[in-house]
Amino acid sequence: MGLALMMGGSPAFADMEAARAFLDERIERSALTREQQEEELQWFIDAAEPYQGMSINVVSETIATHEYESQVLAPAFTAITGIEVTHDLIGEGDVVERLQTQMQTGENVYDMYVNDADLIGTHWRYQQVRNLTDFIAGEGAEVTNPNLDLEDFIGTSSATGPDGKLYQLPVQQFANLYWFRHDWFTDPEIMADFEEQYGYELGVPVNWSAYEDIAEFFTGREIDGQTVYGNMDYGRRHPSLGWRFTDAWMSMAGMGDKGLPNGVPVDEWGIRVNDDFQPVGSCMSRGGATNSPAAVYAIEKYKNWLENYAPPQAPGMTFSEAGPVPGQGAIAQQMFLYTTFVASLVDPELPVMNEDGTPKWRLAPSPHGAYWEEGMKVGYQDVGSATLMQSTPVDRAQAAWLYAQFIASKTVDIEKSHYGLTFIRESTLNHESFTERAPRLGGLVEFYRSPERENWTDTGFNVPDYPRLAQLWWQNIGDASSGAKTAQEALDSLCEAQESVMERLERAGVQGDIGPMLNEEMGAEHWLEQPGAPKPKLDNEDPEPVTIAYDELIKSWQ
Repeated sequence: MGLALMMGGSPAFADMEAARAFLDERIERSALTREQQEEELQWFIDAAEPYQGMSINVVSETIATHEYESQVLAPAFTAITGIEVTHDLIGEGDVVERLQTQMQTGENVYDMYVNDADLIGTHWRYQQVRNLTDFIAGEGAEVTNPNLDLEDFIGTSSATGPDGKLYQLPVQQFANLYWFRHDWFTDPEIMADFEEQYGYELGVPVNWSAYEDIAEFFTGREIDGQTVYGNMDYGRRHPSLGWRFTDAWMSMAGMGDKGLPNGVPVDEWGIRVNDDFQPVGSCMSRGGATNSPAAVYAIEKYKNWLENYAPPQAPGMTFSEAGPVPGQGAIAQQMFLYTTFVASLVDPELPVMNEDGTPKWRLAPSPHGAYWEEGMKVGYQDVGSATLMQSTPVDRAQAAWLYAQFIASKTVDIEKSHYGLTFIRESTLNHESFTERAPRLGGLVEFYRSPERENWTDTGFNVPDYPRLAQLWWQNIGDASSGAKTAQEALDSLCEAQESVMERLERAGVQGDIGPMLNEEMGAEHWLEQPGAPKPKLDNEDPEPVTIAYDELIKSWQ
């Protein structure tokens, strides 16, 4: 019986016949042998038996990886286990909103959320999420795959709280990297023109000064019969504009402190914590850096490049609208590209692809700003993770946990990763199929196989309530992006709004002795005189530009 027919049938088909049909039709490549795959799926069948006939609801943001899970893996899981899964795909902001609703009401909106590990500070403080360390040892013991192999996951540190407990299970992961047209950057005529004009070699920009020169150089230039642009970004007043900045833009500029995975005591949101990880301020007057000179510099550079070097429609675009634009062939470089878009940029029909299936573009580390120092995080990494709320009934949480493990299992992960290119396992990264495919992915595999990836991290512990604070960013940055406020005015409003939320959390006492405890206001000058962030304004925010040849960069990754 074919898999498609079996998936359309009833949960009575929950047996190895369905499993073998799935393996035959969908799993060509795996970290496991066929025998091991069948053993793993037999475990799922046995573990799911008490839950056959149950219907569970799961939600995630709409990206290629989750489309694969929803359209391919969820029906397969239903056919194999007899547990009916409805896997909804909605916007990331909507995922956070639904999760926030469940936290506030205690009503079980979804049995499992796939939400970013950016919420680790929220989940650790509120304790409204089942920490998986205790769950696996307790009420989830009978439904935890003995072949789960947590040590094989590359992103669990992002989903682990200061208490050492794992709160979420990574199911997809992607970084923000610099993207550029390698064919243009290595064209002898273009290289000679650039060096004549700027006095140094065209290459991967190491700092923002070089990025700006390259953006200026390419903008308005005619290549292959079309006018090109030296920068791509987006600026529409929309929730995704907030991610554009909280996803480490300020850290790349150098606003925060040194430290991995995040700056300590001041992180890339400009939030300062004390030695007990209690948030104590966001504005400079309390020791934060959200409205510091480095933050103003970060916003002003973004605005300048968006207005002068990006396509005219870019200021009105959102994250999802801007993502595919580099693939259309008129963009020379992009400061950071969410690598979740790589899957859409390798279509052989695109003008940015060669006839042999290799890309004309490459990926490299994003350049850093004038305030950045060695020892700071280099960029952002999204770790989309399965999350089980305490308000979800135990049996539903157990069934959802089975689904979470299935979509991250060694049986399916290589095929899923080839579809969405959002790696979560070492065994997947090291598979020979990705060695073979690497030349067609523009440096993505080399990046993820290198120790460099550890310098790209998600939002950390300093953020006490991600849902409430994240929405403040797009609203206030939107004022700067639109010109309604200056960068300084927008950031002053943002830090005050963040402190207002933290003050309410402190007053309510809902996060106990790990919640906010705001510092007394001592004035910006006091804190600017202290070491680290907030940092005083530099005399020169445009240091000497630095570039590096791409081949040399790749050697350093290896």
